[in-house]
Amino acid sequence: MREKRVIQEYDQVAKIYDRRWNSYNTKTLTFLKNWADILPQATVLDVGCGTGEFETFILRDNPKQQIKGVDISEQMLLVARQKFIAHPNVSFQIAGASNLPFANHSFDIIVSASAFHFFDDPVAALAEMKRVLKPDGKVFILDWCKDYFFCRLIDLYLKIFNSAHKRCYTQAEFHELLTAANFDIQRAAKFNFDVIWGMMVVEMKL
Repeated sequence: MREKRVIQEYDQVAKIYDRRWNSYNTKTLTFLKNWADILPQATVLDVGCGTGEFETFILRDNPKQQIKGVDISEQMLLVARQKFIAHPNVSFQIAGASNLPFANHSFDIIVSASAFHFFDDPVAALAEMKRVLKPDGKVFILDWCKDYFFCRLIDLYLKIFNSAHKRCYTQAEFHELLTAANFDIQRAAKFNFDVIWGMMVVEMKL
């Protein structure tokens, strides 16, 4: 039920999403790109890719980067595909985080930006990331952080008024979930911007 609500919500806003969230995407995705420092030869999977904005930032530095993106909103993916029609090295598929349509050990890098709080089954999503990650690969997840006051308010508001929202996590809760999934946390950070947005980011290996 929640997944259907997420699809409905993002199908409706797909055409205006980039414009509405331009400032947020620029700040969060620039941070993630710089923090991850992805090598040009790495194969990348973007889980919850939306309209492909992270791909835009990556290709500015590495126009031949091999990237696949998955999302559950067909309309968001339609926008993404239109952006990269001239880039055969970038492709998008409709898929949920807990059922990735790829073979075991397919990717050097997995990223997920501002999507984890929507995942209906985060344990299954993490298990799928482990499955498709190469043995020496890395996972980078960026999401809202409930350690920040305004994010606690946003989390409470969305739980009441938006059935698409699953939950936000504190950094401690998030790390507990990751270690329970047998990921090895390499680095972690928290930051906030524009007063409202409190974020956390983590780098993990198997």
